[in-house]
Amino acid sequence: MTHLPKRLLLGRALRSDRLAETLLPKRIALPVFASDPLSSVAYAPGEVLLVLSVAGVSAYHFSPWIAVAVVVLLFTVVASYRQNVRAYPSGGGDYEVATTNMGRRAGLTVASALLVDYVLTVAVSISSGVENLGSAVPFIVEHKTLVAVVIIVMLTLMNLRGVRESGKLFAIPTYCFVAGVFGMILWGVIRGAVLGEEMRAPTADFEIDAEHSGGLTGFALAFLLLRAFSSGCAALTGVEAISNGVPAFRKPKSRNAANTLAMMGLIAAVMFCGVIVLALATDVKMAENPATELIINGRPAGPDYAQNPVISQVAAAVFGDGTFPFIFLASATALVLFLAANTAYNGFPLLGSILAQDRYLPRQLHTRGDRLAFSNGIVLLAGAAAILVVVYNADSTRLIQLYIVGVFVSFTLSQIGMVRHWNRLLTDERDTAARRRMHRSRAINAFGAFCTGLVLVVVLVTKFSHGAWVSLLGMLLFYGVMTAIRRHYDLVAEELAADDPDEKRVRPSRVHSIVLVSKTHKPTMRALAYARLMRSDTLEALTISVDAQETAQLRREWEETGMDVPLKILDSPYREITRPVIDYVKRLRRENPRDVVSVYIPEYVVGRWYEQLLHNQSALRLKGRLLYTPGVMVTSVPWQLESSEVARKRLKKRADWAAPGSVRRGPTARPGAGRGNGGGTGTSNGGGGSGGGTTAGKPDGDGQ
Repeated sequence: MTHLPKRLLLGRALRSDRLAETLLPKRIALPVFASDPLSSVAYAPGEVLLVLSVAGVSAYHFSPWIAVAVVVLLFTVVASYRQNVRAYPSGGGDYEVATTNMGRRAGLTVASALLVDYVLTVAVSISSGVENLGSAVPFIVEHKTLVAVVIIVMLTLMNLRGVRESGKLFAIPTYCFVAGVFGMILWGVIRGAVLGEEMRAPTADFEIDAEHSGGLTGFALAFLLLRAFSSGCAALTGVEAISNGVPAFRKPKSRNAANTLAMMGLIAAVMFCGVIVLALATDVKMAENPATELIINGRPAGPDYAQNPVISQVAAAVFGDGTFPFIFLASATALVLFLAANTAYNGFPLLGSILAQDRYLPRQLHTRGDRLAFSNGIVLLAGAAAILVVVYNADSTRLIQLYIVGVFVSFTLSQIGMVRHWNRLLTDERDTAARRRMHRSRAINAFGAFCTGLVLVVVLVTKFSHGAWVSLLGMLLFYGVMTAIRRHYDLVAEELAADDPDEKRVRPSRVHSIVLVSKTHKPTMRALAYARLMRSDTLEALTISVDAQETAQLRREWEETGMDVPLKILDSPYREITRPVIDYVKRLRRENPRDVVSVYIPEYVVGRWYEQLLHNQSALRLKGRLLYTPGVMVTSVPWQLESSEVARKRLKKRADWAAPGSVRRGPTARPGAGRGNGGGTGTSNGGGGSGGGTTAGKPDGDGQ
């Protein structure tokens, strides 16, 4: 049922040896890993003006200085991360830097911050994109939560197709957005500075209510400016994604990643400053609470007023509302905001894979899926982001308050770790030229650590009561969960370690084999024949009496066939099948603790999905219960029905078919490997699988 829809949605499965084909050139890596910081131009300038509006329109003249401070910080972070990708090209990014140079706890703190930031990146980008698109389509604003969740699902499917394929899909909208913003800035400069034309935003004639905004001075104004600066720092989110995604670049990986970082920083800085300057030139008005603080024709805007983003208002002033360039930029903005989440879709699964390899997350996150993408991490990210979008009703203004805490925690700890990295190398390096390069790199990372640490303090002070505490809570939650998972894996490894030589030689005294039967038919005969081959010390057949007449009939048939295996009948007055078997096995274990009990379960192998519902349910429950019984081995003995042959032929015709996990196992895995018409499979402690079927109804699969 699932194979054909999966292939239609995700494409053909890829072999492990084709991983190199999925690596990205710089022109594709830029939109894949830098779409988040580039797209922040659509909302970061607006957040700056929103905060400044508290002090009234007169405070807007501080926005260029805030923009300069943000750009300086951006270049500092970019320069710092260029050192990171050269020193740690394996893809661990901030987590690897902090763990290697500052210890496990610092590494887990960085990992927790990054995981929270990636989830918020998806939620903020999608919500902001929906709001931008909603400025042109009212239906989307009315149902923005539903639309946001649908877009998350679509992005998830696109990313499950693989990094390279999703990158090709995302490249065009990202480059269209960059071209549109640069075109808007250039045309705005030509109209304003060269032609001397007046450009006015749709909100140019609005006023901000002085009663609500007040006139802040002194400490209050300084605090407000710091808060505006911290909001503008949203433009830096996603910078770290390139350092986490170095393995996805083509060779030379480190150099390509460093060059992509530089291109991203330059483009983002020009666009951010350009939008801020044009917003002032066109007299854009923004308010935190537009319903009461924006005054239109002497009256408050009211609850029905929808405040358009800054970039939309600037585009309307520069190009003209409703013109083709305006529609082009609005569409590209909405698309790139949706696709900005792709930065997280590449960073979160890769970081999750590294953490799973280090046993801090479930091991399922470490393996690649059919399309050589980390599918489980992608699905986990989508689920967490969808929950946030629903809880916050896809409101980007509320979500963005949670946003940049995690990223600046990782920035700061990563740069401190890099300083320690250079200090360690300098102790052993004697070459003068190399030491000079290391001193320069250490100075860059030290300055980056100082700046990002200062911004982190500002963000925590100014945004804690506005929602930043939720991010800290999420980080603590991730930290606690990862610590608990690592503790569990360590305890399991310690418990399973075969470190006692005498214990390795311990063998069970005897093996007591039990074959579950209900009729004397072919599956029962095969299970008995297979059990005899195991040469157990004792062998018996076991049946559960739920109907006196059927049990009597079975006893007569058993005696008539001349079976040399004794038939044990257990009464079940409450017509249960599982409990009597479990109680009997436990009694055997209590009477002979050093014996091993081996249970053989005949099972049908069917080929149609609805037949799975009609057979083998009792065996599934029984194996699940036996799993928790020490000293019990469970073996499933399959019997292939005719429908299983139909399924086998159907799979054989599928030339591109790959068994689940074959991509991860490599080219040696073969479709259908291990199938047998009479073989059984078994695991200790009740973990036995079936030779093709997954279920059983009565003990031997009959009468279901």
